[in-house]
Amino acid sequence: MKILEANAGPLTNFEVLDFLRSKGAAKDPTRVLAKVEPSEYKVYDYLNQTPACYQRRESIIEFVDKSKKYDLAKAEILNIINLRPTTPVEIFPIIEDSDVRMGDDGIQELTEMVEGVFPPPQTQPTPDVAPKEGKEDEAMAEQEGGEGGDGEPMETT
Repeated sequence: MKILEANAGPLTNFEVLDFLRSKGAAKDPTRVLAKVEPSEYKVYDYLNQTPACYQRRESIIEFVDKSKKYDLAKAEILNIINLRPTTPVEIFPIIEDSDVRMGDDGIQELTEMVEGVFPPPQTQPTPDVAPKEGKEDEAMAEQEGGEGGDGEPMETT
């Protein structure tokens, strides 16, 4: 990788995560073979728990283009990209005087745009971690003393 312009500006969390992945932070499960510092692994681990791990470069560019109509400062755009606010309550601390500058309708439009442009965090369990069917029913039966809703013992398979 060649640096074209030093200190060109602040980076999004996605760009930092992408850089760490390119250095090999994601590839070395033992964390001893890649040329990544321990502090960089800590940053990598943290960023993998933020919205940055679900973002794509195209969605960031799309958001920056669409957000021009709101006349936001660069720092405000950067914070929105990094935090992915989806409610007006989350927008208020990011945008200074947001209610005066944008009004309620503008804030609602912005939150809808954020939800539309950036992918939602994946909350579904992965297939190899998903609970097996029937296990939840058995666990609930054990918690309730082995009885169903009518006081009769439940059958387990």
